[in-house]
Amino acid sequence: MGTTKVKTDATFGYLKAMGNRQGPHALASEFVASSLAKWFGLTVPEFALFDLTADACFDLPRGARTQPGPAFVSRHTPGRTWQGSATELRDLENPTDITRLMVFDTWVRNCDRHPPDLATRKPNYANVYLADTDRPGRSRLLAIDHTHCFDAGRDLSERLSDIAKVKDEATYGLFPAFEPFIDTGELHWCMSLLRSVTRELVDAVVARIPSRWEVDPRAAVALAAQIHGRAAFIADRINSGWPARTAAGSHEPATEGG
Repeated sequence: MGTTKVKTDATFGYLKAMGNRQGPHALASEFVASSLAKWFGLTVPEFALFDLTADACFDLPRGARTQPGPAFVSRHTPGRTWQGSATELRDLENPTDITRLMVFDTWVRNCDRHPPDLATRKPNYANVYLADTDRPGRSRLLAIDHTHCFDAGRDLSERLSDIAKVKDEATYGLFPAFEPFIDTGELHWCMSLLRSVTRELVDAVVARIPSRWEVDPRAAVALAAQIHGRAAFIADRINSGWPARTAAGSHEPATEGG
């Protein structure tokens, strides 16, 4: 993506611009998924769309260069990348967000944290960010970096609404170290929230994708259909027992109202 740390008029931030080697649809995925993550109650660094002017463009690695137009910028939050230990997770102020983040990643098919198939893609620990807090030794889990949601970084197309994608049963975002922290009560909360997702809510998010990012109308409709359809699909899966576990490692159903 050529993500670049920049100084804004308020603070430091991370800029993702047109001209990146992944293309403008990666920016659309970032914007839509970050908006959904915020709605879903996850802690997301403050973000905005920023008009990068021609005189502010700069070179990117591997011969690329930013292009003028709408860019995605998120506020820098002091913290560190998760190193993969359970100890770090026990020190979280928001441990229930581990469950919430896993459910969210599965909803939006985010293959760029912990993919469902490790034979095709490696886990990305850099996308599990632990932000500093006011309490020494405590941190807060943030939801960051969503360029590979919905269709594994491919250009967004009308194939997004294919039934195989809407009803994809793979589990995304479930690091082995996350498993002991999967909370049945939080799964119920996620299930209820997913069932409240309306097509109008999703359409409103998708409609804010800048036209310069070249997501054509048919792809936008298919993207909204996938997001809305998967919300109900994942809620039903949670109600059927996915993916709660007992201490012994067997699956424990998370029945609605139980």
